[in-house]
Amino acid sequence: MNKIPFLDLNKQYQQIKNEVLEEIPRVFEKNAFTNGYSVANFETAFAGYCNTNYCVAVNNGTSALHLALLALNIGAGDEVIIPANTFIATAWAAVYVSAKPVFVDCSSDTWEIDPAQIEKYISKKTKAIIGVHLYGQPFDFDAVKAIADKHSLYLIEDAAQAHGALFKGQKAGNMGDLGCFSFYPGKNLGTYGEGGAITTNNKEHVEKLQMLRNHGSKERYYHEIVGFNMRMGGVEGAVLGIKLKYLDSWNARRKELANMYFKEITNPKITFQKQPAYSDSVFHLFVITVPEREAFIKYLNSNNIFPGLHYPVPCHLQKAFSYLGYKKGDFPNAEYLSGHCVSLPLYAELSNEEVNYVINVINKYF
Repeated sequence: MNKIPFLDLNKQYQQIKNEVLEEIPRVFEKNAFTNGYSVANFETAFAGYCNTNYCVAVNNGTSALHLALLALNIGAGDEVIIPANTFIATAWAAVYVSAKPVFVDCSSDTWEIDPAQIEKYISKKTKAIIGVHLYGQPFDFDAVKAIADKHSLYLIEDAAQAHGALFKGQKAGNMGDLGCFSFYPGKNLGTYGEGGAITTNNKEHVEKLQMLRNHGSKERYYHEIVGFNMRMGGVEGAVLGIKLKYLDSWNARRKELANMYFKEITNPKITFQKQPAYSDSVFHLFVITVPEREAFIKYLNSNNIFPGLHYPVPCHLQKAFSYLGYKKGDFPNAEYLSGHCVSLPLYAELSNEEVNYVINVINKYF
């Protein structure tokens, strides 16, 4: 079997190459390099896709989270509840607005934020909870929302990995106060470069977000608030507009391949992420745990399979957050996952033959 990488973006590009090469020159010809028609068109299309009234496109997913907190007037002296098991950008958002990230453990089976752990970390300073739809699987939104409502907290969806995922039939990004997306190239919906977006049904949030991304300005050279240069580029918007048409079919293929893994990997050493009935994952990542990760990865590599790793250090143990005083043992589920997780190859262009090969190799591992 030829090399099976964790991800191969070229295969996807070959499918849409003609459309991309036809659309990008239009961006150049119209000089629509920043925001512009392609970004505006994508904002409208993606808001419709997520069943939200509004979408504000920005330069990346980290900026989306950052601006979301600013739109909610969260800042110095405030605290934000964040799962310890997430990509660090979720936590950067709180730091960037001078708030304090307060971490919470994940559950031992879904690996999402554990609603049962949240309330003990809520204080008078807590202003918001950021729930992460991790690996493309929605967290238990209703349970977290009940806690947020009880304590009058904002609830933000970090949907960076969950384009098209459903919670009880509702699209990720349309349930919380704000939904934050990343369009990093490797995402289910990724651009060529960087991109991000915030979705919401609140017009006041939209008006503030639009100013925040554009130097605090509604009208050029007139700056009403302190803002940033966080606009999306025209080329990125054009690529996303093309790819959005294919997202559902690509997600459907990911689900097919994930179901093959679930049904046919029988090695007792392998543990899967639990798939609750409320969740319809889009499998941005297919993460498993295995007792001896280094040996397992070495074994896969020797068989021409090259998995990924998400994430080897939980947020609370990152050196950048040492000032918060967390230590090993504080969040055992997140720590176990960080030491044993492996992300198997999964993208829409993988063939059944390749996936069956991965399955057979894994089943022979002892």
